[in-house]
Amino acid sequence: MNPAEAAERAARHSYGKLVAFLAARTRDVAGAEDALSEAFATALADWPARGVPDNPEAWLLTVARRRMVDAVRERIHGEEAAAHLLWLCELQDEVQEEGALPDRRLELLFACAHPGIDAGVRAPLMLQTVLGFDAAAIASAFLVAPAAMSQRLVRAKTKIRMAGIAFEVPPRSRLAERLDSVLEAIYACYAEGWSDALGADPRRRNLADEAIWLGMLVSRLLPDEPEALGLVALMLHSHARRRARRNAQGGYVPLAEQDEALWDGELIDEAERLLQHASRFGRAGRYQLEAAIQSAHNVRRYAGAVDWRAIVSLYDALQAITGSPVAALNRAVALAQAEDAGVALAALAELESDARLAQYQPYWAARAELLARCGRRDEAREAYAMAIGLERDEDVRVFLQGRMAKV
Repeated sequence: MNPAEAAERAARHSYGKLVAFLAARTRDVAGAEDALSEAFATALADWPARGVPDNPEAWLLTVARRRMVDAVRERIHGEEAAAHLLWLCELQDEVQEEGALPDRRLELLFACAHPGIDAGVRAPLMLQTVLGFDAAAIASAFLVAPAAMSQRLVRAKTKIRMAGIAFEVPPRSRLAERLDSVLEAIYACYAEGWSDALGADPRRRNLADEAIWLGMLVSRLLPDEPEALGLVALMLHSHARRRARRNAQGGYVPLAEQDEALWDGELIDEAERLLQHASRFGRAGRYQLEAAIQSAHNVRRYAGAVDWRAIVSLYDALQAITGSPVAALNRAVALAQAEDAGVALAALAELESDARLAQYQPYWAARAELLARCGRRDEAREAYAMAIGLERDEDVRVFLQGRMAKV
C-alpha cells in the first residue's frame, strides 16, 4: 500500500477513534482535531521517504500527542498546563500498556450529546468529531447554511472545553436524555454512506456499515430503548436493498424498479425481528415508524405489491411526531401511488414556502415527476433541471436527465 492510500485508510477507519482518544482527557475536541490534522500532514510528508509504519494509527497518535503538548505549552502555564501535560502523557501510557488504541467513540458520542450543548448542534458535532465529516457535508444533511453550521460547531467545541464536559457514557438512568441526539447522528451517518451505493466516494466509503455497527452498539447498551432498536431495523431494511440500487452498468435504479431477488432476505428478516421486538414496548417513535415504512416497501419481496395507503398512514404518524418537511414530501409521493398525481401535487404545493426544501434535490425530483404525470410539461422540465443541478451523484443525474428527456 502506498503512503497516500495508507493515510486515506487511516483517516477513513481511525479518525473518530483518534479524536475521541486524544480529547478524552483534555476535553479539547478542537485541539485534538488540529493536532490530528497536523499529524496527517506530517505523515504525507514523512511516509513517502521513510515508508509506511507498521502501525499507522499509533504513529499518528504519537505525532498528534506531541503537537498537543506543544500547543498546551504555548497556550497555558502553571498548574493548569501541568495538569494538561500529565493527561497527555497518560494517553501514551494507556496505549503502551494495552498495545492497541481503545475505541472511545461511544463515549465521545454521549459527551457531544451533553445537555449543556445546544440541542440543534449535538448530532452535527458528533458527525464531525466522531466520523470526520466536514461542515459543508453536515450543513447539507441538516438543511443549514455551511457558514452557520461552522460557527455552531466551533461554539460547541469551546463549550466542551470550557465547561469540562466529561467523555464518558453517563449512568444508565441518564442515558435516555441523550439518546435522541446520538441516534440522529448515527442515522445521518448512515444516510451519507447510503447515498454512495457503489462505495466509489472515498469520503463516504464504509459509512453505512460504520453507522450500523454504532447503532447495534447503542442498542446493546440500551436493550430496553425501542428507538435504538427501531433505528437499527430501519438501517438494516434500507441496507438490504443496496445491491439492487445500481444495475450492471452502474446506473441508478429507483426503488419501484428494483429487482427484489437482489434484496438481502437475511437482513430483512433481522430488521423485522428487531422492529417487532421494539413494538412490544408500546412506545412508537420516529425510527420505529421509519423502519415500519421501509418494512412496508420490503413486503413487495413476498407479496409482490405495496400497500400504499398503509404507507401514507405511517407518514401521517411520522409527520405528527417530527413536523419534518421531508416526511411531508414523502407522504405526498406515497399519495401519488395510493390515489393519484393530482392529489399528491396538491399536498406538495403546501410545502412550496418551506425554505428548507429550496435546495433539497428529492423535493424537485418529486415535483417534476408529479407535474409530468399531470401533463404540466414545461413546469416539469424546469423542476427536473433544478433536481439535476442539485444532485451530487453522476448516475442519479443521468437517470433524472433520462426522465426529463421523456417529458
